[in-house]
Amino acid sequence: MIRHLLVVAALLLPLAALAQDSRADYLRQFDSNGDGKVSEAEYVAYMSRGFERMDTNHDGVLETSELPGGRGRPITLKAFQDNLRRQFHRLDRNHDGYLNARELTAPPG
Repeated sequence: MIRHLLVVAALLLPLAALAQDSRADYLRQFDSNGDGKVSEAEYVAYMSRGFERMDTNHDGVLETSELPGGRGRPITLKAFQDNLRRQFHRLDRNHDGYLNARELTAPPG
């Protein structure tokens, strides 16, 4: 299940090709309050958009048929968001509770 979540996250986070200026632009997509950093709530809200787009029947569950490649186990929005919170904390390498542009665009560790 985690592998499929990472596949989904990888589809939503095209990080490898981002240049320094693009990092700041990318951060602004997440930064809903414009403070120059991304909180856990902002990260989860932005990343949940992908779940919502894939949840074609809008039942709060990504069924196997809604997952990339039509493979994997169903996952609820809550479980998806719990995984995003764990991912946020792995990305928050300086442990300040926010992601800066460098942390946001780093590969999940």
